[in-house]
Amino acid sequence: MKTILMTGAAGRIGTFLRPELRGKYRLRLSDIVPITDLAEGESFAAGDIAQMSDALKITAGVDAVVHFGGQSGEHDWEHILSANIVGFHNTIEAARRNGVKRFLVATSNHAVGFYRCDQTIDHTVYPRPDSRYGVSKVFNEALASLYADRYGMEIFCMRIGNVNHAPIDRRRLAIWISGRDMAQLVTIGLEHPQLKFEIVYGISDNARAWFDNRNAYRLGYRPQDASEPYAEAILKRDPAPGTAPADIYQGGGHCMSEGGTRSALASEPAAK
Repeated sequence: MKTILMTGAAGRIGTFLRPELRGKYRLRLSDIVPITDLAEGESFAAGDIAQMSDALKITAGVDAVVHFGGQSGEHDWEHILSANIVGFHNTIEAARRNGVKRFLVATSNHAVGFYRCDQTIDHTVYPRPDSRYGVSKVFNEALASLYADRYGMEIFCMRIGNVNHAPIDRRRLAIWISGRDMAQLVTIGLEHPQLKFEIVYGISDNARAWFDNRNAYRLGYRPQDASEPYAEAILKRDPAPGTAPADIYQGGGHCMSEGGTRSALASEPAAK
């Protein structure tokens, strides 16, 4: 059984993935926040990926890295720099030094958030980040590409929409992904035998999607869930889109935010 390091494991995506991946892999869970509810086959390794020494420690002896660590959502530049740029570099470089070839990157729809909602884009479009957070995800994809080409690492970049039990609003009808579909995508990234460098979108089978996800389908992705069954109730509740940037562009509130994106939905953690 493979040992998989999951960074940022105390966060939203890690919380959804852990029960889906248990029994398939030995999970080494890492975060700066302690995880105490460990199940059989799980272990915890504390680490701050902004420190290379910690990154080297947590990546030693694993078969693959699933990288969810860092800042989720917009923040000031200093925080983004430390968590999402320095932290990402440290993690992928530490994995390389420790001989780990397979590396899964949690990038984001916010790497391309300044495309319009009336456009359909695929994995080949030029990046148009909607925020400092989005810029950090473009950096993650670019550095991962370098490590694939220069060092022969096997890289799987997932431009994740919003992982949740169900879509919560009009925008999430386009970008929602269920926990089990996210787990399927991660499993493809871990197990596909012919992987060098790939970018896919982390969404379920959403009729209103802005993303042409044919690259994920080419690699075997077959989502089991869809957002459309939730559409009628959401569209009755949510107002029609207006003319603000948050309504026009795929990045939503990130396109307008300078300091953060959490105030409008205080109880809802920012989406990947």
